[in-house]
Amino acid sequence: MTRNRKIFEDVGGSKNQSNPLDIVSQASQTSSETKKEIRIFLVCLFVLVLGMVFVGGLTRQTDSGLSITVWEPIRGFIPPITAADWESEFSNYQETAEFKLVNNTMQLADFKVIYWWEWGHRQLGRIVGIVFIMGFSWLYFTRQINQVWSQRLLLLGGLGLFQGIVGWWMVTSGLQATTTDVASYRLATHLTISVLILVLIYWNFLKTRIANYELLQARRYRERRIETASMVMIVALFLQGILGALMAGIDAGLGFPTWPLMNGEFLPSNSFDYSPWILNFIQNPSLVHFNHRMVGYLIVLAGLWVFFISRISPYAKTRQFGLLGKITIIVQIIFGIATVLTSVSMGLAVLHQLWAILIMIIYVNLLFCSRYPEQKSVRKGN
Repeated sequence: MTRNRKIFEDVGGSKNQSNPLDIVSQASQTSSETKKEIRIFLVCLFVLVLGMVFVGGLTRQTDSGLSITVWEPIRGFIPPITAADWESEFSNYQETAEFKLVNNTMQLADFKVIYWWEWGHRQLGRIVGIVFIMGFSWLYFTRQINQVWSQRLLLLGGLGLFQGIVGWWMVTSGLQATTTDVASYRLATHLTISVLILVLIYWNFLKTRIANYELLQARRYRERRIETASMVMIVALFLQGILGALMAGIDAGLGFPTWPLMNGEFLPSNSFDYSPWILNFIQNPSLVHFNHRMVGYLIVLAGLWVFFISRISPYAKTRQFGLLGKITIIVQIIFGIATVLTSVSMGLAVLHQLWAILIMIIYVNLLFCSRYPEQKSVRKGN
């Protein structure tokens, strides 16, 4: 007797045959459980790296970066303990041009203040390395990550190691016999890599919140115009971050505590006095400060542009991040103006830097939402 087929039964299918959709669902469920472990790991890394950026900003503001004149990745874990240890460290610092030309009246008690800032910054770097090694090893050896996620996480680890090398490369530029500060372009490189690491950590974090099959489905509905606009904003924000780091490296904010003009001029008359000509863009405080202001104004206009094209998106999150981006950029302009008017107040300068990272994260979210739009679900009621 012939059995009646069910309406959705595949022709030629057997009774025990698995439904391909069920297989995908089971795979995504396993992936979801695995991604929870990865997500916790990424959150820990993000918080630690953000803490490093914060402490690094304070280290720069307190001129503490050259207080430790050697790089000892292992032994440097232990700070000076005895009076002899402190005298030795202070003696090394007294050999630097910064001490001889700027801080020659500094006493040991004052030296300890700047030493602890730099030691804390380096210590956070060591902690990030330890957390990465332990977390990655646990995920890898317990088979919590596949080859793709192993490569993604190893890229983060490689960038972290490279960042440590760049950090010392930056410090050595300030330990020369004739200079009292680190090279601004090296400082800019160091900060840019930090922000890149934060962006990559956060991007991977966003990917852990959605199952693989949902990412594939969502990408079919990507909003390419908003996606392109988001990428343009992210590149512009990276450029502005580089200019901000150059400003910090040569103290360009101190020379022009006025707004909207720069000491009565739109473009300072000495903006191209350096030779060769190209050096003005990285070493001339007047031109670097001018460029930072002009790119800031362009980012305001670009933020408005992104807002207007994202507000017609059918997806609520896309509209929300477009609006949030516009608001935070306007607030950032206010912070920037206040920073120069107060001759680079330490609190405002650090807030200005951290707020820039917040803006970057908002546009990373917008890029993700436009590339992987969240589909409405009848079951979820949204």
